[in-house]
Order: sequence, then C-alpha cells, then structure tokens
Amino acid sequence: MHSRLAVSCAALTGETFDIDNGGRLSRRARSLAAVAGIALSLIFSLPLQAQTIDANKTATYVTAAGDTLYEVAQRYLSDVRGWRELAGLNHVSAPRRLPAGVALRLPLALLRRDAMPVSVIATSGPVTIRSRGTGLRVALAPAVPLLVGRVLGENDAVSTGPNGFATLELADGSYVSLTPNTSIVLSILRKMALTDINDRVIELEQGEVSTEVTHAKQSADRFEIRTPSIVAGVRGTHFRVQMSPSMTAIEVLDGKVALGAAKDAARPEVNRPASAAQLIAAGEGSATPLGGDIGAPLPLLPAPALVDPAKVQDAKAVSFDLEPQAGAQAYRVQIARDADLLDVIRETRVQAPTAAFTDVPDGTYFVRVSAIDRHGLEGLPRIYAFERRANEVHATAAPTNGLHEYRFLWRASRAETGAGTRFRLVLSHYRDLRDPVVDAVDLTTTSLVVSRLPPGDYYWCVTAEQYEHGRFYQTIGPVREFTLAH
Repeated sequence: MHSRLAVSCAALTGETFDIDNGGRLSRRARSLAAVAGIALSLIFSLPLQAQTIDANKTATYVTAAGDTLYEVAQRYLSDVRGWRELAGLNHVSAPRRLPAGVALRLPLALLRRDAMPVSVIATSGPVTIRSRGTGLRVALAPAVPLLVGRVLGENDAVSTGPNGFATLELADGSYVSLTPNTSIVLSILRKMALTDINDRVIELEQGEVSTEVTHAKQSADRFEIRTPSIVAGVRGTHFRVQMSPSMTAIEVLDGKVALGAAKDAARPEVNRPASAAQLIAAGEGSATPLGGDIGAPLPLLPAPALVDPAKVQDAKAVSFDLEPQAGAQAYRVQIARDADLLDVIRETRVQAPTAAFTDVPDGTYFVRVSAIDRHGLEGLPRIYAFERRANEVHATAAPTNGLHEYRFLWRASRAETGAGTRFRLVLSHYRDLRDPVVDAVDLTTTSLVVSRLPPGDYYWCVTAEQYEHGRFYQTIGPVREFTLAH
C-alpha cells in the first residue's frame, strides 16, 4: 500500500469535535479549528505516515429531546451495535431515556463513512469508465464510454484515449481534470458522519491530472494524489501531477502541496525516509525520478505571451504564435470552451513557439499557453479568449485571350452562408503590396479582368470584408504571384 500524508491538525491540537443536535460545529470546535490553522504550518515538517483514526479521538454530540442511545448509534455509527461502547464510554445507564443537552462522546473510529459522489461535468474525445473491483471482477468489468452527467463512486476507474479529456467534480466542489492518455482510480471517497471530515484519495496510474481542490473545512480533511513514486497531499490548492515512465512531476499554481515518497509494502528496503518529504509552494514544481529521491522545489517558468491575441481565427487551421520564452525547451497549448479550462477539447506540445489545430468549429474559445523547462516541468499558464470564425478566401488568376489581360477570380467560404460580403483586390509589383498597380475596393462580384498590364513580376491578394452581428470582419487571403512575360 502507498503511504498516506498525515494532514490531521487534530493530531497536533488534540481536539475533539463538538456537534450540536443540528449537526453544526460548536464555538469550541471553531476556536480549535483556528488553532489548527496555525498548526497547519507544522504539518509539512512532520514525517509522512499512514493516516489512521486514533482510537482516543472523539466527536461530541449534544442530545435533543427524545433522543435514545440506539437512535444516536443508528444515525452516526457504522454499526448500530456500537451503542454498547457509547454507553460505557459515556456512563449511560438508561440508553432509552437520554435527557436533552447531554454531551455524548462518539469515537471517530466508530463513525460511519458515507460515500461521496463524483459528477462528470465535461468530456471530449474518447473517455471510458470501468469498475475497479477485486478478484475476477476486474476482468469481468468492461470499459464503457463515459458520458456527461454520470455519477461515479469509489473504485471507479476513468481513462482517456488519444485527444480525450474529462473533468470530474467532487461533492465538496473540487475538480479533477484528465488529459489525453490518462488513467485514474477513485480510490477513496468518503465523508465521516457527524464531523463531515472528507477523505479523498485518487490513484494516478498513467498520464496527467490537474486538480483544483477546495480549501479544507476540517483539520482532518484529506485530499491526496498517489502515483507509484509520490504522494501529494493538499488542503486546498490548484496543482498538476504528471507521470511518465521515467519520472513524476508536480507543478503548483496556487497554495502549497506536501510531497512525500510512496511506500512499497512488498519492498520495504527501497522505501525512502520520511525526511525526504518536500513542501512545494505556488509557482514551484518538483521532478521525482522513478525510484529516486523526492525532487527539491524548482521555480516554474513564467507564462509566455501570445502574439496577436486579438486575431480572429478564420483560416482553415487555428494557429497560435508565442513569444519565445527564455529557458523553454517546449511549449504546451490547450483549447477549451471555458475560461477555467474544465472543458478542454484540444491540446498539443511543440518544441517551436507555434501550434496549429484542425477541425475546430466556429465559436468563442479560450487558449492556455505555458512553457516547459529542461526538467520537464510545465510553467505558469496564461489564458486568452479568442474567436473561431472560419472564412477561407480562395483565389486564382489566368490570362485571357486579350493582350496582356488577366482575369482574377475568388470566393470566400463564409459568403456561402449568407453573410453580406464585399471584396478588395490589390495588385502590386512588390511582395508587401506597396504602391499597388490596382486597388479595387467594395467589389460585390467574384471576378475582375485587368487589362494592359505591362510585363513584369506581380503580387496580388484578395480580402473579404463582412459585417455580421454588428461586427466588422476582414479576412485577408494569401499573397499570390505570377510573371507576365514580354
């Protein structure tokens, strides 16, 4: 089994949980939670160890009129027969007659753990779900397509294929996003009755996950991402974990992540000491080689800038040019339907600061760009909105029967959708189209004959101009050339 991060402030403060009959934390618990917040800074200097429930830890329930010990046990314990232990612990001699206002201590180890549902809020491309039971159940559970709206639970396994993306929302409002060729198992998804302590563990088998975790409301809350090499534990942050055959990388965008070594119960001789744990802060990353020591914190590269971010993407392919980033070995570009990139539809990694995507439908999208350093760590991102409005301009030219006469023909793909289109033809002796020989504007036809052209080299271009939904669009076609011989 992999080790778990000990992230319980309760262990540091020795607190109990006081719950009134409405299920609310009492003033005492809230004050202790404030102390726990101070103690949180000490957590990351402690050895990583398996998280277990201390048999001496208790939550306090204040009885209401009409309560019985049996009902309290049925309401909050995993086994109703635990009422006997409650009676002994609280010196209750009449379990059927509990006066109102009695503070009962309930051992945390006896409290019921309720399942936490996970909702699928976005998918794109091939994404599948399969049950991850034990024994023969693994082999018998086929992978089926994962659809938006499905509710997942503990031990479900989610996988994305090439160009597959998925985002899951946990019951506490946290998000987990999967990139292409990623597999995860929702290992533990539990909420402790009475205390509302959340326990969430996700196993990353391959690929990459990006997580946005809501801040912990209870000192004993746990959220972990586990790989064969590391255990990443957080109490509210935005971070990524990516696993390759040679290393596990983590990049923290917000908050802090406690990073420790995963333990191998079958090979204890290779287990690394708990002192190897690292605290990774926002703007930092860590690269841990497979079987090696936990990587020390490294600064992430700044976000690169996008060249001409206001450009309307009207060409056949959506393309982005980035300002080169010092120290970058590669770049990552992602397209999503939303600004938070919960619904990603395309991504690519390129060595040169330019990226292109085909088959992107019309619409408003968001592009996130980042640089990757020599350690394989992805740097800080920058997000831009852009409009995709395909409108290709096709043009050709050919001599006619007349002396030194050329016919220019063109069409705009979007003009066929009914958008009112006018054209402009520019003909010049220079590639940059300066000092034009012909500059015909406001054309409503799709051809023009130009006569009496003297011999020489010519460069020309057609621009389509359209008004649509109260906005002016200008699509400039490629510059073409021809030579008119003597």
